[in-house]
Amino acid sequence: MAFRGQRKREAVHGPSLPGRYLKSILPTDLTQCKEASSFLQSGFWGSFKARFAWNTRAFLADWGEGGIKPLLLIRRRLGLGFSFAYVPWGPELPQGFPSQDEARNQALRELAQALQAFLPENTAFIRFDPPWYTEGPETAPPAIYPPFSPAGADVQPPDTVLLDLALPEEQILKAMKSKWRYNIQLAHKKGVQVREAPAEEVLAFYELLKETAKRDRIAIHSSDYYTGLFTHYREYGPERQAQEALNLRLYLAEHEGDLLAAVVVLFRKETAVYLYGASSDKKRNLMAPYALQWRAVQDARALGCTIYDLFGIPPRADPEHPMAGLYRFKTGFGGRIIHRPGSWDYAYWPLVWGFFNLLEVLRKKARLLKRKKPKAKSPS
Repeated sequence: MAFRGQRKREAVHGPSLPGRYLKSILPTDLTQCKEASSFLQSGFWGSFKARFAWNTRAFLADWGEGGIKPLLLIRRRLGLGFSFAYVPWGPELPQGFPSQDEARNQALRELAQALQAFLPENTAFIRFDPPWYTEGPETAPPAIYPPFSPAGADVQPPDTVLLDLALPEEQILKAMKSKWRYNIQLAHKKGVQVREAPAEEVLAFYELLKETAKRDRIAIHSSDYYTGLFTHYREYGPERQAQEALNLRLYLAEHEGDLLAAVVVLFRKETAVYLYGASSDKKRNLMAPYALQWRAVQDARALGCTIYDLFGIPPRADPEHPMAGLYRFKTGFGGRIIHRPGSWDYAYWPLVWGFFNLLEVLRKKARLLKRKKPKAKSPS
């Protein structure tokens, strides 16, 4: 195969370390990632992804006077004999690091160049989801400059809503739209019961998720992915769970024997993340999803979390967006709207990256067209 026989790299190599910001980077044990702020940079998430054909690596990045931060990198095959590396919501830069786009871009470039030495030669590119953000409904995300190129599709949601759980419950409720407070009360008044369910009931959640995916035309993982998440959490063990202040919960909302909605929430350190949600077409007038979110918020406060991340909204209030309803639902709970840069690639093999980027763009367009296609009317 021509690509595999081509030994000369097409990457532009940067200066040897130390760089302007990155002083050194060294491989380390995955347990060091327990210090990471984001769950996507945690040892728990890295070892979970390893169950699904990802090669997981951990590093310690020395940012000089700013300090040393852990870094999780995962890698998997692309095809044609190539692979790619991915740093989800990383790098986490130390407190006090310059907030200017120029400084962050330089740090990102130094890191991409330094990591190349630790990756197989067939690594076509490395992808980052930088975690820094801007705040406000209409603000632009932080800028990322060449030689980074936008990925064909974002992996993690760049835009989200963060609720401040340090506030008293009354103030959290007051920050919501009045209709959202009413819907929470209505669900309880009508007898919707929310309970924390054992991991064995994750398949019930998955059946509801399939119904949601069909209705909203969204892609989901196989059932093995969701059952594997809870299996991995159990096998992670109480000691490591305690080290990361980790708690994974499945919540079900039911009414008179009918499962109406379900959510999976990950509590880790200061942040609770609404990972996955599903809802039925039955009894939608009972507002079960509102009751679920409120229960998760209450439990997050009880566990000491100060942030509740609703984990993903469209970038702005656009009624034409296929997920406009999701924007309305999540922003109605109040909180801060933030915008991250999204997924950006640094090519080690530019021609190979271009080929796979094109495929990714085409897949994304196909998914969007599928969502926009008018739904078939039910027979009368």
